Amino acid sequence: MGLLDGLMGNASKMDAMKIQTEFGQILAPGEVVEHAYQLVRDYFVFTNKRFVLVDKQGLTGSKVEYHSIPYRSITHFSIETGGTFDLDAELKIWITGTPAPIQKQFNKKLSIYEVQAVLASYVLK
Repeated sequence: MGLLDGLMGNASKMDAMKIQTEFGQILAPGEVVEHAYQLVRDYFVFTNKRFVLVDKQGLTGSKVEYHSIPYRSITHFSIETGGTFDLDAELKIWITGTPAPIQKQFNKKLSIYEVQAVLASYVLK
């Protein structure tokens, strides 16, 4: 991911195996990291059991908040594909009890359809 993409708020794909190792302490038995996407130093992860938002805080990013959302808590989601002038795609996820969706932007190098398919495979069970 380029620095410019990160500064503009665009997500790019990360190596799931690297995140699997990094998440070793917070994963449940049998839980596997399937996909991960990065925004500058924050990122979000799809495992086979939940959706995790990772917020690195402070100047050094050594303080980290892991916000876990079970897939059953996701009430609905939407994708918006990039257009002619607005090239970025967007993912919106609504969580039970929260009126505003979680929103993430993706650059044109990443398939929003792939992200939607991963999310749909867990939410629509």
